[in-house]
Amino acid sequence: MPDLDPRAGLCPSCLHVRPVTSARGSLFLMCARAANDPRFPKYPRLPVVRCPGYERRPAPRGAPQA
Repeated sequence: MPDLDPRAGLCPSCLHVRPVTSARGSLFLMCARAANDPRFPKYPRLPVVRCPGYERRPAPRGAPQA
């Protein structure tokens, strides 16, 4: 997963985020929860500061925990 800017709010650290790169090289954050739950926008407006579906993504093995 690419390094995501923490200024985007909760999304960069969420288990359900899927980075999508456009043909022109722009990076968008897609919410995978949107596929099954209409409460969640497919591409949320950033920064997301509150989200009922947020789940923190586990840190990679061997990475220091914050």
